[in-house]
Amino acid sequence: MMIDRAGLAGFLRRRRAALQPEDVGLMRGSGRRTSGLRREEVALLCNMSVEYYTKLERERGPRPSERLIASIVQGLDLSLDERDHLFRLAGLNAPSRGPVGPHVSPGLLRVLDRMDDTPAEIITELGETLYQSPLGVALTGDRTSYRGPARSIGYRWFVDPAERQLYAAEDHPFLTRVFASGLRQIAALRGPGSRAAQFVSLLQAQSEEFRQVWEKHEVAIPPVVKRFVHPEVGTLELNYQTLVDPDRPHSLSVYTAVPGTESHEKLQRLAATAPVGLR
Repeated sequence: MMIDRAGLAGFLRRRRAALQPEDVGLMRGSGRRTSGLRREEVALLCNMSVEYYTKLERERGPRPSERLIASIVQGLDLSLDERDHLFRLAGLNAPSRGPVGPHVSPGLLRVLDRMDDTPAEIITELGETLYQSPLGVALTGDRTSYRGPARSIGYRWFVDPAERQLYAAEDHPFLTRVFASGLRQIAALRGPGSRAAQFVSLLQAQSEEFRQVWEKHEVAIPPVVKRFVHPEVGTLELNYQTLVDPDRPHSLSVYTAVPGTESHEKLQRLAATAPVGLR
């Protein structure tokens, strides 16, 4: 495939002009006259030199590698369609549309940042918590500190008894089905060799309970209400909703209590103890 230098340069200029500093987590600063992002800011976001990026916008320089194009995709927060278009302009084959990395869209982060009074978290399709609201940390503890397979709540559910202490005991059988069925759906979507398939193998080797529920072949049982057992305020019955990112395998999980209920009052008490300055 041949590189389309004019098309590549025009696309980059357009995308740069369409983004504002706050869209990508940068400070606007005072006395700013540029309508969109500066080349220096894009270069910083894409982890490349300003000189190299400037050459791309001026239809010059060496042909960019797949790695550099991938960096631009992340830096400019491109959608999957825009990503594929950029790869083709660079004369490269677009990656397959499997799961992407942990980079979370700025839009989803902005929604989370406005949820100081609500337990919320951004998670991957495998249940790995990437960010939490302050009240989310107060409710469940810091879920971003795990490493390896233990980052997934579905994995922890079957191998770490402490994970279940946060949930009402009578709900454990149902949640067991929820986590196993969710993993089955992702493993089928991503296929053999995927991280989801690796999790299945690990759990089959480590958990008899998982092996038994896996044989039921249930797929994607959605929880609507979750009952948490908090060490300070007791049991909270919270409704569960998700906002799915259309371009990435991430979702924003939000927990709310019905106003006027005991759970709502307990959530307000818990908010008074929530950490400050965490996302």
